[in-house]
Amino acid sequence: MFSLDPRLQQDCIVLGDFPLCRLLLMNDANYPWFILVPRREAISELFQLDESDQQQLWRETTRLAEWLKGAFAADKMNVATLGNVVSQLHMHVIARAQQDPAWPGPVWGRHPARPYIEEEIAAIRARLRPVLTGDFRFVEE
Repeated sequence: MFSLDPRLQQDCIVLGDFPLCRLLLMNDANYPWFILVPRREAISELFQLDESDQQQLWRETTRLAEWLKGAFAADKMNVATLGNVVSQLHMHVIARAQQDPAWPGPVWGRHPARPYIEEEIAAIRARLRPVLTGDFRFVEE
């Protein structure tokens, strides 16, 4: 049975589900930073997913990155799976802008996280609703 890593639960806001992945928002308002977590038990590496799930993860990642690039007018999309701190397989999808606080460096550990306030989370959901359609399901707000 799938369960979200406690660190991801602590650091993120659950937005909803694609067919394979749970979509999270990193609770750091410095950056539009999203995380996709395949809802599969005991998976820490991409190659542990079967071929169908690998393809689905890539489809969901690509769709999300395309939508976020437009929705947040990103200069560059950062897409990565590291897992050095949280071993549960998860894909970071971060909309970067030249004016963001960490540009051009990585977002990890550059600046203290600034937690979202409820109004900011509602604004992000409103921005994503028109683009996250079809097979995406938002969680109840």
